[in-house]
Amino acid sequence: MPPKKFDVINLDPFPARSGGAAERRQRDPDALRTIAEDAITDARTDSEIAREFISHGELGEKSMANTQKELFRFLTWCREEAGKTLRQLTVADLNSYKEFLKTPPADWVSATKWPRSDPRYRPFSGPLSDASRRQAMIAVKGLFAYATHTGYLRRDPAALVKHVKTVTVNRITRYLTPDALALALDVANRREAPTPATVRQRARDHFLLTAYIHTGARLNEIVSANMGALYTEGNGRWWLDVLGKGNKPRRLPVPPEMLAAYRHYRAAYGLAPHTARNDATPLVLSSRGEAMARITDEAASDALKAIFAAAAGEADSLGDADMGATLRQASAHWLRHSMLTNHANNGVQLKTLQETAGHASIATTAAYLHKTDNERHDELLASSERTSPNSRIR
Repeated sequence: MPPKKFDVINLDPFPARSGGAAERRQRDPDALRTIAEDAITDARTDSEIAREFISHGELGEKSMANTQKELFRFLTWCREEAGKTLRQLTVADLNSYKEFLKTPPADWVSATKWPRSDPRYRPFSGPLSDASRRQAMIAVKGLFAYATHTGYLRRDPAALVKHVKTVTVNRITRYLTPDALALALDVANRREAPTPATVRQRARDHFLLTAYIHTGARLNEIVSANMGALYTEGNGRWWLDVLGKGNKPRRLPVPPEMLAAYRHYRAAYGLAPHTARNDATPLVLSSRGEAMARITDEAASDALKAIFAAAAGEADSLGDADMGATLRQASAHWLRHSMLTNHANNGVQLKTLQETAGHASIATTAAYLHKTDNERHDELLASSERTSPNSRIR
């Protein structure tokens, strides 16, 4: 029976020790294909070389999931739209796939994200942005390069496919001012909490907001941390250990405001103010039930968006429509931008912020520095006021 259009393609990484050899020995003999004699892979199908590529990269959990998603889309397109294997694809085919990502056909799209095992599952929720298309093609080009280097393919047509061009923004614009952050914190702290669960939720969400404001951590970095990751070494300085991109550890300073919110949050859950370094209890807990369960990234994101929405309404009622509009657009990642932008504009050295943010290049951190632009703006406007014809009218 032929596979259904969006049947799951197994792209789970091979076990590290076997490299997949034991599993491949059990494959259907009809699936065997001839590869070069000097090949350094024993993959015989496109899905096997994809799995080997994913295993080889030592990717983090999120990067692996994204790569699996992109390669599932691509291999499904190869089978259903192009009707070709990796060996048969040409440069023109790959450029066609790059265009396909702009506007996938309607039967490839679903607004609801169904599980891949569900017959209603579709690979796309809509057209991809240029940035998303670029990432999709990076995964495809990586697969082709790996398949060629290992001898699975004789040539690499993807090497001749240009990257998707994206608009480069040299200044970060998605951030909240200190006044907007102060309003959001105030709103989070004043929310009504008529039940024990809502009391816990209010304290947790206030801590969550405070933590992101003061550390500039990525969403998953705090959600995936444990209670024991927040600690002091006895010299009055408090730290939070997080695991960043590429499983790189970082140590983030914890200011008094965040420590106070942390203590209040733990008290709301009936916990002592502090804990031991080996405490594996999740740092960000669910407010439901008695079990100390970790909340998901999505739940943390939704909690912050609810605070921003309430703060936007508060800003509107105070007559600040601009702040209200900005808060309505804000997300968890805006808090990372806000922390770095506000500290950069206050004169904190870019090298310090680079290490705190975990940026590989200081050029990335420099995009958060708006002070020079603001000064240039104010200087020119002040000059315009002095030279304006209206200023000479008496």
